[in-house]
Amino acid sequence: MPAHRLAVREFLGGPTLTPADLVMVFLVREDDDDKPRPMPTLTVREIGGTVKALETLGVKSVKIFAGSRLRDARASQGASPTSLMARAIGAAKRAAPDVLVMTETCVCSHNDAGECWLADPRGRMDVEETIEALGVQAVMQAQAGADIVGPAAMIPDSVRWVRQELDSAGHKNVGIMPHLIFESSLYEGYRSSMGATPRSGARAFQINPSQPEQAVHVARQMVEEGADMILTEPALHTVDTLIHLKDKIPVPLIPFSVSGEYLRLTDRRDDGERDMKGLIEAYTVLKRAGATRIITYGALEIARELKGS
Repeated sequence: MPAHRLAVREFLGGPTLTPADLVMVFLVREDDDDKPRPMPTLTVREIGGTVKALETLGVKSVKIFAGSRLRDARASQGASPTSLMARAIGAAKRAAPDVLVMTETCVCSHNDAGECWLADPRGRMDVEETIEALGVQAVMQAQAGADIVGPAAMIPDSVRWVRQELDSAGHKNVGIMPHLIFESSLYEGYRSSMGATPRSGARAFQINPSQPEQAVHVARQMVEEGADMILTEPALHTVDTLIHLKDKIPVPLIPFSVSGEYLRLTDRRDDGERDMKGLIEAYTVLKRAGATRIITYGALEIARELKGS
């Protein structure tokens, strides 16, 4: 086929990446916490203006991560109606009620061990108490205004329990998007920024990258338990799994482009800003592979570039 001139190529081209395809990640910190972090963070006070800017650019959803300053063995602050997470959700919804708010629902940023599970008195994993804690946390987030909660511990039956607790509390219309997580070194920027590095050195239920069939099994189990959609991460390391799952489960798939991808696929320009071209190319691949939306730390910067502003 002869080379097409640009106008013909654009006429024949498929769907392109748009701001509406993106979900912006918020790593939230307390107002007086200004210690340096590898990943960009913001305060509750800054959320309103950022959400409005995203909405103006066409980004219609955000995913909030917020830990606790005071941590204990029971991750009790994670379920508090005055927690950083609750305040962040409220700030986003007050600023832009039509912007969809997703959360992370996990104990790793709220317990003093940085684990995704709670321990019994002998230091062993207490699965039942952890699942109950996730349910309480999810209800609090829904009451604060979250549209979609995100169980991230990958503990069997946790999605079922969260669905049951949400329904019992009158939040049947709140969606559940559990995280389908592969082991990776690409989470370190997030873990360092949010103080969520596990004391054990590993996450108990994360999937070995050499065992993609396990991911299919876990995803199917999540759907059976009541998942409305599934988050896959790291986004670019799970493209093959995304493609396989499109034919095997009946819910939307939303890859999460994690901290390591953001840091390694963007270069600093002379003006100090990050060049988003590498991420735009990568996310076009994800959309082509079947992603319904793409969660990214670069949504605001990418949307500005796509809009030419």
